[in-house]
Formats: sequence, structure tokens, C-alpha cells
Amino acid sequence: MHEMQDSEARRLDVLAKLDILDTPRELAFDRLTALCRKIFHVPMSTLTLIDGHRQWFKASEGMEDRETARGPALCNYAIGQGDTLVIPDTHSDRRFADNVLVRGKPFIRFYAGAQLRISGATIGTLCAMDTRPREFDGEQIGMLTDLAAIAVDELLLRNLSMQDNLTGVSSRRAFRSEGERLAALAVRHASPLACAVLDIDHFKSINDRYGHAVGDMVLAAVADVVHDSLRASDVIGRIGGEEFGLLLPRTHLVQAMSVLEKVRAAVAATRIETPAGTISVTCSLGGSEFGLGQCFDDMLRNADLAMYGAKQSGRNQALAWIDQTPALAPIARRVFKAGKISFNAGHSTIDCTVHGLSREAATIEVTTTAHIPEQFKLAIAADALTRACRIIAKADNRIDVAFT
Repeated sequence: MHEMQDSEARRLDVLAKLDILDTPRELAFDRLTALCRKIFHVPMSTLTLIDGHRQWFKASEGMEDRETARGPALCNYAIGQGDTLVIPDTHSDRRFADNVLVRGKPFIRFYAGAQLRISGATIGTLCAMDTRPREFDGEQIGMLTDLAAIAVDELLLRNLSMQDNLTGVSSRRAFRSEGERLAALAVRHASPLACAVLDIDHFKSINDRYGHAVGDMVLAAVADVVHDSLRASDVIGRIGGEEFGLLLPRTHLVQAMSVLEKVRAAVAATRIETPAGTISVTCSLGGSEFGLGQCFDDMLRNADLAMYGAKQSGRNQALAWIDQTPALAPIARRVFKAGKISFNAGHSTIDCTVHGLSREAATIEVTTTAHIPEQFKLAIAADALTRACRIIAKADNRIDVAFT
């Protein structure tokens, strides 16, 4: 049991260092899944990464969702195997015959998944799937394994990239590195530092209505507008699909909010010419200031929470994170651990990923917050920790809890 927990902890540690979860689509990985479909003549292929509670698709072909729950995922089973997992007919395999992804959408009948191994840990799979049974010979297994090795090479090369290929702004990794450097300078010189998170409003509807190519044009245009609204010393990075982070050195929060309002107005006034016609968008922003005893992640997290507040208040506005209550104090330590929520006297359990942890509180992510009660128990196997919790804040699939 301890060996399995240690292996899972190492796996999540490698995945955390890659800092790839919830990043935008990238052409190199899209090409790999498209190639899988063509080579093996299957309708579905994914490059899957698995954290504590879900399988998330860095690239996918033929799948409607970007992520699903970890528990029933065939890729979750595959990461525990030593070799490529091949299931010619899921209906004839008692391990998967009643699986919800077999009996329901996407109706997986055939599955082949090659493991993605980095530093001795398996972080996910490159897989090919079909809605009908089929055979998969040794040559095909070899080709899928080789493609998975190429995916690993791309993941490692991506980790060295300092620029987002689509928008030209800093990559998420570069943005975080610069944020940590500026935070250290702010402490050393007792100078102010502000941070912001910007999210394009209703961006999913743009992709759904006009397609990803137009969505990419919108992202690039917004990045240009934001860049032109900032000083040369400020930093902009793409930290999510339609999310951008801003760093404003030597800037207090009051001054930063004036800058964010300027950015918001500039984005709202922009008319983006696309093959689908002229498109206008708005954005929601949250700002925060680096505080005594904080680290960069605390400041970024507070800006993110303020951005969610702006969205919940109607969008197309900028809000500041000010005077948080003790219950909402920043998480002391950034972590990346698998967890499990339990309630109904332990009869109901839900996988989660723990992103922040202190003696008094935790920040966790789940596939959905629906049906999770206000009070439950949180278990973190890697730390041999079980604590009773109460929810103090929710935002999308994220939950902040206080230990009781």
C-alpha cells in the first residue's frame, strides 16, 4: 500500500513539474492524435494526462469533452500497466464490460493505450479508440509506443519553451518564473508588486460557434491589445486556454486597478476581423498585490479569485482582492497531491486533487462540485492525513475548505 502511495506521489510530482495541465491546445500534440487516427483508422485518439481526480486531454480527436472523471477512465487503468494496454473488445473484458464510458458515450469498444513515462513515472497515455471491436497486432503496438515516445519528447521540449506559440506572450512556465523572480525582488527592495488574471468572457461560445481557428485569432488579438496597454516593464503570459496573467512591478493595487480598467476598456473597444466576420469580446479581470509573508502563488491565487468574482458579478469588469477574511487567507503551501472526499458516513467518495494545503485549510479541485455537501472528510493518502472540512468558497470545479 505504501509503495503504491509513494509511486502515485512521484507520478504527480513529475506531472506538477511539467506544469502542463489546463494549458491551451498545441499543434505538436494535436498532430500526434490526428496521426493516430489516420494510422490506425480509428475515430478517437487522445493524449491523456491523469492527476488526482480526472483524465485531462492535452490533445484529442473525436472526443466531445476535454476531461472526464479519473475513476472509470480506461487510461487510468493503463497507467498502472507495464506495457501498452490493448483491449480488443471491452464487452468481452469483465474489467470494462460495465464501464460507463463503454456502455455510454463515447461507447468505447476497442482501446489501445501506450504509457507516457518521464523520470520513471507514468503520467498518462497516448491512446487509440474505436466504437467497434478490432485486433491490434505487434507492429501496431510498436507504432503506438513510438508515437508515445515522440509525445514524451515534445512534452520535455515544451517544458523549455519560454513563449506561447499562438499569442507570442510568455508561456505559463516563463510567467511563473518571472513572477517568482519579481516577488523575490519586491521582498528584497521592499517595493510594491501587483498581479492580475484576465479571462475572456464567453470564449467557449466563440469556439463552439465559429471554430478553433477563429478562437485562436481572438486570443492573439486580445493578447496584442493587452500588451499595447501595458508598460514595457510589465509582463503578460498565457496561463490557460483563454486566461492571461499580468505582472506589474513597482505598482500598488490602487494603481494596478487603473491599469486593469484601461485594459478592460481597450479589449471591449477592439473589433477583431475574422473569416467569420467582425467579432467583439469583453474580459473579466482580478487584481491583487504582493503582501507580507506571501509567495508568488498566493498573489496569483488571490488575483484568480478576484477574477472569478468579476465573472460572477456580471463579467466585463475588474475587481480587486482586498482584505480577505481569516477564513479566506492564502494557502500557505502550494502542493499537488491526490485526495479523496468522503461523506454519508464514508459510503460516498469522490476523487480530488489538492492544490493548496496549510494546517487550517486546503484548496482542492474536483470534476464537479454538484452533490458535494458543505461538510465532508478529506483524505490525503501521501500524507496519511484525514481531516473534517467545511466549504468556505467555491469557483467552478475548485473548492476552498477550512479544517474543523
